[in-house]
Amino acid sequence: MSNSSALSSSCCALILAAGKGTRMHSKKPKVLHTILGEPLLGHVAGALRPLFGEAVWAVIGHEADMVRAAFAGRDLRFVEQKEQLGTGHALMVALPELKRAGMKKVLVVNGDTPLITTDTLRDFMFYAEGADVSVATLTLENPGAYGRIVRQNGELRAIVEAKDFDVAVHGEPTGEINAGIYMLNLDAVEILVPKLGNENKSGEYYITDLVGMAVAEGMVVRGLSCGSDPNLLGINNPAELAASEELRRRAIVEERLAAGVAMHGPDMVRMGPYVTVEPGAELFGPCELYGHTHVASDVIIESHCVIRDSRVESGTVVHSFSHMDHAEVGPDCLVGPYARLRPGAVMERGAHMGNFVEMKKARLCEGAKANHLTYLGDAEVGARANIGAGTITCNYDGVNKYKTIIGEHAFIGSNTALVAPVTVGAEALVGGGVGHHEGRAGRRSGRRARQANECAPQIGAFQRLYQRIAPGDAAQGRGIRRVMWEQGFQRLEELWIFRY
Repeated sequence: MSNSSALSSSCCALILAAGKGTRMHSKKPKVLHTILGEPLLGHVAGALRPLFGEAVWAVIGHEADMVRAAFAGRDLRFVEQKEQLGTGHALMVALPELKRAGMKKVLVVNGDTPLITTDTLRDFMFYAEGADVSVATLTLENPGAYGRIVRQNGELRAIVEAKDFDVAVHGEPTGEINAGIYMLNLDAVEILVPKLGNENKSGEYYITDLVGMAVAEGMVVRGLSCGSDPNLLGINNPAELAASEELRRRAIVEERLAAGVAMHGPDMVRMGPYVTVEPGAELFGPCELYGHTHVASDVIIESHCVIRDSRVESGTVVHSFSHMDHAEVGPDCLVGPYARLRPGAVMERGAHMGNFVEMKKARLCEGAKANHLTYLGDAEVGARANIGAGTITCNYDGVNKYKTIIGEHAFIGSNTALVAPVTVGAEALVGGGVGHHEGRAGRRSGRRARQANECAPQIGAFQRLYQRIAPGDAAQGRGIRRVMWEQGFQRLEELWIFRY
């Protein structure tokens, strides 16, 4: 089939993603293990989407609900294989759905091949044009547990699973193995699938048996050798996952370097497949960018930052150890160090968010500053407002969340707790303390909670000590009086405000 027909409405892709992945030693399905922040299944679907658009199905089985939840809202259709009886059975389960959708041809790929590329798939489909069954193959020095390719006079005749391979029957192995990519004519599949059997050592229905069956039926069968391309290998254990992740990471980093992104310590930069970084940006490793993060030109991201599904606009500097998740940072902002932007955090042009500041569902408008030790949740901070160190927006009463609004040019003093819902007007000055009520525009306001003092039973011993030492007499007495004077207390008991 030509490339144009591959993009037609009658051609689709099917990802085999129902397996448990026992050798991963994990409770989650194999296809949900991640490479650079993206599940294996997401990498495969991403390679298919440029060719098939929304016509991509995945057969799921083990922990099917978990897989659905992980891909909620994404362009991926699911068919559930309630009993995992093999790859051939997965095709049986999906066939009615594909036929109802009007599909004529299907490209079948394994869900554990995250390094596969769109170009490789496009080339394979071009080669498969006009065939009923086509298979991609690899040649490995150590074929391991992969299915063995059997050829006769150079023509593909069968695929035999490793555990069922018999030299006496199938001849000497050549090292050519099944790459797990198939192009199938669905009219041919309808003829062959009912004849699939499970008479093998695993008791499963193999999609690979379609090759020998198609040959027996006189159908057109092709096997395309892809050499030893490591990008077509599947992942079966944590070691292979780590090796594949490093291959993918290196390829992405080299592509970005060639495009003009500056990196210091590129071996320590981790970047997901859907991250976009414009030329002129500067990254200091180690740092991690995942999801659909966008980094504009002239942005500096220092080391130990983790950014996920966020936008960082031109001229912004993100200092070390800052984290972002579903956040938006405008141009010419300063972030961190040790800043945390949680989902819904927005910084407009020129805003500052300093060390140990956390934002969630909050907006710093143009030029606003929160430079130290602050929590802003469900809040809007007006343009050029200043948030003093230790300020907290108390947005949660144990049941509901409430909003704090701070007007333009407002000044919030240090160690202020703003108990939402509360509004501080434009140019208002709020002294340190607890704010429950509206701060009027252009006014000063300040409030201290009444201090509650409680004495410990042991206080009597300190009273006796104080009575024995005349004020100003001994150094010890002077020290006690100095503490009392600095704290503004009249009695020694008032120094002890904790309950024992």
